[in-house]
Amino acid sequence: MTVQMGIKPISAGRRVKNGVAQVLVYLAFAVAVVPLVSVLWLVIRNGLKRFDIEFLTHSMRNIGARDAGGGAYHAIIGTLEQVLLASLIAVPIGLLTAVYLVEYGNGGRLSRLISFFVDIMTGVPSIVAGLFVLAFWILVLGMTFSGFAGALALSILMMPVVVRSTEEMLRLVPNELREASYALGVPKWRTIAKVVLPTAFTGIVTGVMLAVARVAGETAPLLLTVFFTDSINEDPFNGPQMGLPLYVFGQSALPQDVAIDRAWTGALTLILIVMLLNLVARLISWWRSPAKRG
Repeated sequence: MTVQMGIKPISAGRRVKNGVAQVLVYLAFAVAVVPLVSVLWLVIRNGLKRFDIEFLTHSMRNIGARDAGGGAYHAIIGTLEQVLLASLIAVPIGLLTAVYLVEYGNGGRLSRLISFFVDIMTGVPSIVAGLFVLAFWILVLGMTFSGFAGALALSILMMPVVVRSTEEMLRLVPNELREASYALGVPKWRTIAKVVLPTAFTGIVTGVMLAVARVAGETAPLLLTVFFTDSINEDPFNGPQMGLPLYVFGQSALPQDVAIDRAWTGALTLILIVMLLNLVARLISWWRSPAKRG
């Protein structure tokens, strides 16, 4: 005797609930996207007025507030060097911390303490990081305002983002891969270096770029550690060094239209730099992905 099981038709009430849920999801998406698109459109529309070769290759040296010339070359160099130095400091420390929490911590007292402080650092205001570097690095140790001092403050803000994102990516790696490596007699450190980290590489790179985007536009720490300058300073370890956030902040505070135009263009340049860095990270992730290598 054969029993045929029929599929019950979807009731009208469930269809209505499904339609309402879809409308709410699309509405939430629109609420989130509309402000973002409006901000991008405003920055692009106003920033294109001064986005030219002169702006990208000249500094503000000998340029008055009312003068129409000048550019942000000195600020672009400063931002790239400061973010690079901050990444060189924060990424290795954050990566090793995440590896310890996932692979060696095992829920011990030290791992719980580290996680607690990481959570605290995640919510620390950016100006507090700048005040810490100002008090310790500049006032106590007697160091000068420099791009490196700004990079120290930015690295404090980057570390918790790198730790948390890397930790989540490492936890997504299946334990079967680790067990298979251990079964072959591979040491734990080599398993982490050759199996776990390459598997989570794409997610780790994405987390690092999120941290870079988070600190690239920070102004408060730079105000306290880098200081202002209109000249080109390619040495981040000696003397004040401008950054794009400081450049935008300083130009936007001036009442002249030419200064406001420079501020908009500086903001557009900063957005383009972050987008370019994210594009490079995506290309690296695609190149190192298992599907591409296979």
